[in-house]
Amino acid sequence: MPDAPAPSAQGQLRLLACDLAVRAGHLISEGRLRGVGAVDTKSSATDMVTAFDRASEALIVEALRLHRPDDAIIGEEGTADTGTSGVRWLIDPIDGTTNFLYGLPGYAVSIAAADNLGTLAGAVFVPATDELFSAARGEGATLNGAAIHCSSTSALPHALLATGFSYDADRRRQQMSRLQHIIGDIRDIRRCGAAAVDLCNVASGRVDAYFEEHLGPWDLAAGELIATEAGCRSGDLSGGPVRPTQVLVTNAQLFEPMRSLLAHADTLCRTTD
Repeated sequence: MPDAPAPSAQGQLRLLACDLAVRAGHLISEGRLRGVGAVDTKSSATDMVTAFDRASEALIVEALRLHRPDDAIIGEEGTADTGTSGVRWLIDPIDGTTNFLYGLPGYAVSIAAADNLGTLAGAVFVPATDELFSAARGEGATLNGAAIHCSSTSALPHALLATGFSYDADRRRQQMSRLQHIIGDIRDIRRCGAAAVDLCNVASGRVDAYFEEHLGPWDLAAGELIATEAGCRSGDLSGGPVRPTQVLVTNAQLFEPMRSLLAHADTLCRTTD
C-alpha cells in the first residue's frame, strides 16, 4: 500500500489547530466539572470571562509559540503577538462563555490560521459532544474526520435560521425587533450562543443559514472557513465580503433570499421606530 501523501502547508496548520483545540477543550470541560472559578466581565455586564477562558488561551498560545515561533497570535483574552512569517493565529479559547458558565453544552474552542488572503486552516472543538470540525483552504471540511456538506434547502419557508445577539442591550433590542419581521417567513430560529458552533452547524447541514453582527475576528475565522469549505456561501448583509461586524452564511441557494429578507426587515424596523 502506498504511503499517504504528506499534508499540504495549510493541512499541517489544520492538524496543529485540531490538536490544540482538542487539548484546550478537554482542559476547560474537565475544569468545568470542578466549578467555574473566578468570573469577571468585559465590555458589559453580560460579557463574561472565566479563569478557564484565560487558561485555555494560555495553553494554546504556549504551544503556538513553541511550534510556530514566527507567527502572529491574536487571542480574545488579550494575546497580541506580532510575527514575521505572514501567518497569524486567531484564538477564541471559549466561544460561548455564557453557556460554559451555566453548564450548557453549546460552547467550543475555535482556532484559525490566516494569511493575507484569508483563513488558511481552522478547527472548532465542541467538548460537550466530542465533535471536532475542521477545514483547510481548498481541502474541504470534516466532522471527526468525515466529510461534511451544507444543506440543499432552497425555499425560505423551509429554512432553519441560527443567529446570536450583541452584549449591548440597545443592540439586542434592535436585533429582536428585526427577528419579529422575519419569523413568519422561515421555518424557525435557533439561538445556540456560540458563533463558531452556529457556523459549523450550517456547514454540517444542521441549520440552513446563520447571521450575526458585531462579532470578533476570532469568533468568525475558523467557522467561516469550515462553512465555505462545506459548500456554503458567506458575505455581509449587503452582499459584500464577509466581515466580523456583519456575517451571513447560508447554503448556496439561500444566500440572496435570506439577504433580501433581512434587508426588508431592516426597512420595516426603520419605518416603525
